[in-house]
Amino acid sequence: MADFNILPFRGALAAIVTQAGDIVRENNKKPRTIKHKGRIDLVTETDLAVELFLKEKLSELLPQADFLAEETSKETLPGELTWIIDPLDGTTNFAHSLPFVAISVALWHRDRVVAGVVDLPLLGEQFVAIRDHGATLNDSPIAVSSATQLDQSILATGFPYDTEIYLENILKYLKRFLRLTQGVRRPGAAALDLAYVACGRYDGFYEYALNAWDTAAGLLLVEEAGGRVTRFDQAVPYHLGDVDILATNGHIHSLASAELIR
Repeated sequence: MADFNILPFRGALAAIVTQAGDIVRENNKKPRTIKHKGRIDLVTETDLAVELFLKEKLSELLPQADFLAEETSKETLPGELTWIIDPLDGTTNFAHSLPFVAISVALWHRDRVVAGVVDLPLLGEQFVAIRDHGATLNDSPIAVSSATQLDQSILATGFPYDTEIYLENILKYLKRFLRLTQGVRRPGAAALDLAYVACGRYDGFYEYALNAWDTAAGLLLVEEAGGRVTRFDQAVPYHLGDVDILATNGHIHSLASAELIR
């Protein structure tokens, strides 16, 4: 496929994700129907409704693109031109009426993410990034924070569904960073966490066992806002689906990485 330019579609993409957020806002007023994919891995009717809506509208926007979506895809990595969708990141939050939920939509072309939208429908915020054209929050440009030391920083993290596998390291890193930073936050939605790094609310974010749809849009937001994304080991580039991710403002990246790999 020839070089693809997503920029002319930016407005239409943002509008589609805003409309998907309307579904979340409306369903937030109603009782939840909840199913279990695992012991603590939930899915609601809202997840499925948002994903169905996004697939329909994004197919109209780019008929040639494939889909990699959390609730219906069997694949774990994108094809040449692929929409990567998490219809409701933070489903457990939504099930418990917590507002920390996100719709995450990214467009992958060949070997990289070229567009990303993270919409926080219950908080009234939408983050958009287009590769080489910066990142915005509600159409205003954003940038990462200026903190240069861990003791100036707030970090965010998350806990994977397979908590037992990673429990020892989760607790080790929490103990370490709680002593070194101004605090560690855990809202429970990786897309939100990455967006918050991009706009400077957090100085960094780290987590284990995230899927492509958890990180695709958010990592582009961070990069386009001036930050950096790698594996825990800063010498190793992050690829969608890798076992761990570190995203920071760039200034504290080497310091955070050193604590994660020592």
